[in-house]
Amino acid sequence: MLDAQPAPLVQVQDLKMHFPIYSGLFRRHTGDVKAVDGVSFDILAGQTLGLVGESGCGKSTVGRAMLRLYEPTAGRVVIDGDDVATLSPEALRKKRPTMQMVFQDPQASLNPRMTLADIVSEPLDEHTNWTRDQKLERVYDLMDQVGLNRRFVNRFPHEFSGGQRQRIGIARALALKPRFIVCDEPIAALDVSIQAQVVNLLEDLQEKLGLTYLFISHDLSMVRHLAQRVAVMYLGRIAELSPSKDLYARPLHPYAEALLSAVNEPDPVLAAQRKRIILKGDVPSPANPPRGCNFCTRCPRVMDICQTVKPDLVEVEPGRLVACHLYTAAGSTGTSEASEHKKHERIQQGETR
Repeated sequence: MLDAQPAPLVQVQDLKMHFPIYSGLFRRHTGDVKAVDGVSFDILAGQTLGLVGESGCGKSTVGRAMLRLYEPTAGRVVIDGDDVATLSPEALRKKRPTMQMVFQDPQASLNPRMTLADIVSEPLDEHTNWTRDQKLERVYDLMDQVGLNRRFVNRFPHEFSGGQRQRIGIARALALKPRFIVCDEPIAALDVSIQAQVVNLLEDLQEKLGLTYLFISHDLSMVRHLAQRVAVMYLGRIAELSPSKDLYARPLHPYAEALLSAVNEPDPVLAAQRKRIILKGDVPSPANPPRGCNFCTRCPRVMDICQTVKPDLVEVEPGRLVACHLYTAAGSTGTSEASEHKKHERIQQGETR
């Protein structure tokens, strides 16, 4: 008898985050910026989901809305059995130790007037009644875990390098022993030589502490190394959600294909064979997205149905979800274009073999 699939630690269902637009003399509500417009995914305990996409697609907004740093417009965010989106302020405060965040810019996210000891122990001040000695011992323990010298405990953020400041941010996030951590582009502000060290640290901590990550990043190569599953976002919606190895080997969505074609390939032979896909046009405004598929204005494979019907995120292969009419029944019935695209892809794959 097969074991049942374990319940996900994190479940996001139809999450929306709309920012109102006010205009005119009387500041009337005239529209919304649809930063996140119906995002759904699950993350199993102990795993990492990578969230990628170009600037402005809503990646960071997803992470902040999940932790209620923004109040979601709609949707459910179930973390460890509780719907975070509907918790009362007091219940949310009690839930905070379970979920934490590592921010993008370590210099901006650390109080310049507080020492390392004060920064890391601040969550302990808010959520525990420990003595000062107990808190200091916990700070030392966290410094050991993230690779910081204990002698630095009374130094201020400006006395550390960028990589060291990010380690302080990670130590602060770990202070209350969370189960789920949102990593919002934690390596984007760091030198290339330091990025690998921070990613390796996150991997080691995940293995030792059983952490679950949502890893938001522009660096597709790093996401490939760290994440078991990857979600590709475009203009507030998920275009494709696939296992990492499958996505990088054969992206299904045209946008995911274009995005991955820009990843550097260290092998010169493979790099010479790769075809770079250059998208034309600009990203539409999230305040006025297209009526149909959000990607229809730039898609090289656009069909008539794409401009009028918004595709749902559906499973087209085992474990692979795509929001594209090329792979759904709605897009293939009544049109021969989708089948022609698939036929052309099969021919191309046969040629490359």
